Amino acid sequence: MYIDSHCHLSFPELSARLPEIRREMAALQVDRAVCICTTLEEFPQVHALATGHDNFWCTVGVHPDNEGVQEPTLDDLVQRAALPRVVAIGETGLDYYRLNGRSVADMAWQRERFRVHIRAARATGLPLVIHTRSASEDTLAVLREETIDAGQGAVRGVFHCFTETMAVAMAALEMGFHISFSGILTFRNAEALRDVARAVPLERCLIETDSPYLAPAPHRGKTNQPAWVAHVAVQLAALKLLPLETIARVTTANAEALFGLPSLSKDNTKC
Repeated sequence: MYIDSHCHLSFPELSARLPEIRREMAALQVDRAVCICTTLEEFPQVHALATGHDNFWCTVGVHPDNEGVQEPTLDDLVQRAALPRVVAIGETGLDYYRLNGRSVADMAWQRERFRVHIRAARATGLPLVIHTRSASEDTLAVLREETIDAGQGAVRGVFHCFTETMAVAMAALEMGFHISFSGILTFRNAEALRDVARAVPLERCLIETDSPYLAPAPHRGKTNQPAWVAHVAVQLAALKLLPLETIARVTTANAEALFGLPSLSKDNTKC
């Protein structure tokens, strides 16, 4: 019924509870999940999750906020992307939230890392999983520079765990990206984000948990898990005044198309 398009099952809060997590997924009809990579050092564990379970897939990338880790080259990403069940490049993007006394100019290394991921997405044909925090203007600018301004073909992908403005959402949609909504959509103070969710065409929406973070209501303050993506779907259905079955069907089809996942039969996507 549902696909959690972004979770971190390799993180210790979840990896030690994997059998329980999978049971909870089955109970709430969360059929599949995309396990997100945040460092090259972590990739073997993330890839093992995907190859060890028939309803998991994974990505390869280095999160923009990670420092003191192996810096990815284009070859590093392309070679790993060719492995079975790797369906996207990322998590990548820009994050200026924790500058720690540095200026935006000092974050040139982040922008160069992002460019490497964009080039890997172009080289492999895989989508990008984009993280942007306090950096949306530069995130969009680097994407344009690497595609339109460079005379290169467009890349596709998703702005995950979206928390930006309506203007950023519209710019991302114009560039061909999907928008993914997390449990933040259920937070009491997230009315501006709910307005964005109302405006984004359902055919461009994904749902995710970003677990173990950002547990949705009614589980705020707990360790998030893929099963709870169902609560995001319920909220999105309420905002769009659509049946829950429609949200499940369309967001599932969107994730299948973006990540190249096999389609399930209609019987398996009914509520």
